Amino acid sequence: MMDYEIFKDVVTEKFLSYMPKDYQGMEVKVALVEKVNRKLDGLQLLENGEKIDSPTIYINDIYDEYLRTGDLQESLQNAADALDRVFKEEPVSPLDMRKAKDNIIFQLVNTVQNEDMLKKMPHREFQDLSIIYRWVVNVEDKGIASVVVHNGLAKELGMDEEQLFKAAAENTRRILPPVIKSMNEVIREMFLADGMPPSMADLMIGEMPPQETMWVISNDRRIDGAVSMLYEDKLHKLAENVESDLYILPSSVHEVIAVSVEMGEPEELAQMVAEVNMDQVDLEDRLSNQVYHYDKDLRRITLATDTPNKRLDGVVAEQGLVYEAKQSR
Repeated sequence: MMDYEIFKDVVTEKFLSYMPKDYQGMEVKVALVEKVNRKLDGLQLLENGEKIDSPTIYINDIYDEYLRTGDLQESLQNAADALDRVFKEEPVSPLDMRKAKDNIIFQLVNTVQNEDMLKKMPHREFQDLSIIYRWVVNVEDKGIASVVVHNGLAKELGMDEEQLFKAAAENTRRILPPVIKSMNEVIREMFLADGMPPSMADLMIGEMPPQETMWVISNDRRIDGAVSMLYEDKLHKLAENVESDLYILPSSVHEVIAVSVEMGEPEELAQMVAEVNMDQVDLEDRLSNQVYHYDKDLRRITLATDTPNKRLDGVVAEQGLVYEAKQSR
């Protein structure tokens, strides 16, 4: 198996030979693309030295397929076919700037993990996280299409960070309504989705008092639902039901889990969160290794822990050095 750097050179050199003849006069360029929690090598097509309007194919994804299959030619051909299919689809309609203000929403990302990306976009800090903004351009049953609001787009929209925040505070609640369910409810829904009769699902799921229940906080689509923790009124209602303060565990960017503070020590909970992140959550979906405390009387969220593993990719800074942390398996 080739290592990644050699593979990247091979893809750059050979990719066009797997594309149809209409593409043979083009050039291939590799550009660093900053995504949430990671940086990827994007493969772009140029014509007459100019980048053409096309989706970006990530060499990292092609490499993952190559590692799975061991077949270089198949991996390159699949990527080329995918890009060609997108070119042949109907062109996407131009974005309507007039609709943007009604479709700006929140997203939560980890601050330390995304510090370079955050320099290029409007944002505000929230504990160890940062609130960034996305423009929802299409909502369908199968998902949501959105673009990140970088500094250039914010300028085009004529919106500063404060205006983006105010718009997103209203729009996120409308477009992606926050939802809080007990873990038992979530499991029951999974059983029903798999075809289990409701009566059988009820037998499988026992009742638990609110104080001993894990509560899943997300939105009705379970997409970037961790941002629902920003809606304090929902947390307060839950804390009143539980009759205690809450610890909030960031299970992913799509959801967080709330429990009564009586259910464990925050440091132990943070260790569990970090282990789950490293072992079970894809890097792009990780939110934080910390645990948060919601005070139902003060009605505010603060950090309950300050563990040293601030990054989410296993890279740890120690005494001025950076090394790759071993992942537990």
